[in-house]
Amino acid sequence: MHFIIIMTVLSQRIENLSESQTIKMAKMGRELSAKGVSVINLSFGEPDFGTPQYIKDAAKDAMDKNFTYYTPVSGYPDLRKAIADKLKRENNLDYTFDQIVVSTGAKQSLANAILCIMNPGDEMIVPTPYWVSYSEMVKLAEGVSVFIDAKAENNFKITPEELEAAITPKTKMFMFSSPCNPTGSVYSKDELAGLAKVFEKYPNIYIISDEIYEHINFIGGHQSIAQFDNIKDRVILVNGFSKSFAMTGWRIGYMAATKEIADACDKLQGQITSGTCSITQKAAIAACNGGLDSVYEMCDAFLNRRNLVYGLLTDIDGIKVNLPDGAFYFFPDVSAFLGKSFNGVKMNTAEDLSLFILNEAHVSTVTGEAFGNANCIRISYAASEDQLKLAMANIKKALLQLV
Repeated sequence: MHFIIIMTVLSQRIENLSESQTIKMAKMGRELSAKGVSVINLSFGEPDFGTPQYIKDAAKDAMDKNFTYYTPVSGYPDLRKAIADKLKRENNLDYTFDQIVVSTGAKQSLANAILCIMNPGDEMIVPTPYWVSYSEMVKLAEGVSVFIDAKAENNFKITPEELEAAITPKTKMFMFSSPCNPTGSVYSKDELAGLAKVFEKYPNIYIISDEIYEHINFIGGHQSIAQFDNIKDRVILVNGFSKSFAMTGWRIGYMAATKEIADACDKLQGQITSGTCSITQKAAIAACNGGLDSVYEMCDAFLNRRNLVYGLLTDIDGIKVNLPDGAFYFFPDVSAFLGKSFNGVKMNTAEDLSLFILNEAHVSTVTGEAFGNANCIRISYAASEDQLKLAMANIKKALLQLV
C-alpha cells in the first residue's frame, strides 16, 4: 500500500494571515461595478480629492531633473530634514533627520517597527476598535495581540486603568491611532498624559502612535503622545502624506523614533524594499514645505460631510452612532439588524450585513469584525455630498426590508 502525502506549498505564516477586509470589500464593489451596477464605494480610507497642484509640480520638476535613480534606504536627507522640521514646527517635537525613516506608506512604517522590536510570544496591547492590519502585523512578528475593548460610551477611547489592567510581564508594545481609524475618536492631551503616566511605570513597553489622520481633526490642534518627555524615547511616531495631502497612490509614509530603532528599521527595509520612489520623495518635500492651506480646505469639506452623514445616520431607526472628532469614518452599531432576514437569508454577522448593503443598497462598507467589534460596520465619508446622500438613502431603504 502506498500513501501519498499532499503538502501545501504555502507557508504557515501566510496561511494564518487574514485578507484585508477593506481591500476585500473594495474589490467586491469593483466586481459588482464591472457587471454594470452603480456602486458607491464607502469602504476605502481614501480622500476623493486630487493631490494639490504644487506637489504634482514638484514631482514633474524632479523627473525633469532626473531624480530617477535609487534612493537612500531611509529616504533623501533633505526629505528627512523637512520631516524633522515639520515635527518641530507643527508638533513641537525634537527629532534629528537621522531619527526619521521614510517608507512606502505608513503601513510599512508600522510593520517595520513591529518586526524590529517584537520577538515571538511578546504581547502587543491594542485598543479595539483598531485598524484592520494591526493584529495581522503582530501575527507576522509571531507576537500576541492583547485587546482592550474601548467602549462607545467613552467615545471608543481607553482609560489609564484599562491600560494598566492589560499589562503583563510579556507586554512589549502598545499600538493605537489618534485620530482613530475606524472610529474617528481623538485623544486629548490630558487623556494621553494619563496613558503616559502608566507607561512611565513600565520602561520595557514601546508605544507605536499612528498619527496618519493628524490633520483631519475637528476639535483643535493635534496632540501626540510623543510630547511627553518621560516616555518619548519609547514612542515610535508614524505618519505620512496619504490622508492629509491626498497622496494615497504615491505610497509614502515615515516614522520618527530613537536612532537605535530608526537604524534597525533602515536595516530591515534595506532587505525588503530599499528606498521609496525618488519622484514621490521630492513631491513629499514640497508637501512638507508648502503650507497647510489645501489641508485645511479638505478638513473643512470633511467636517461638512461628517455633519451631513451624522444627521442621515441618526435618522435610520436601529442604528446607534457617535459623533466622531476626526478622520473620515463613522463606526455605527448595527446590532439591532443582526438576526433579521431578507428573502430567507439571515444576517448572522456584521459581515453578512455589509454584504447585504453591498448587494441591495449598492454601497460598499466594511464589517466591524475586521476592526475588532462584531456589532458595527465602518462607513467612510470620503465621497461627494451627493454620493453620500444617495448612499444613506439606499442604506435606509435596504435596512427597512429586513424582517
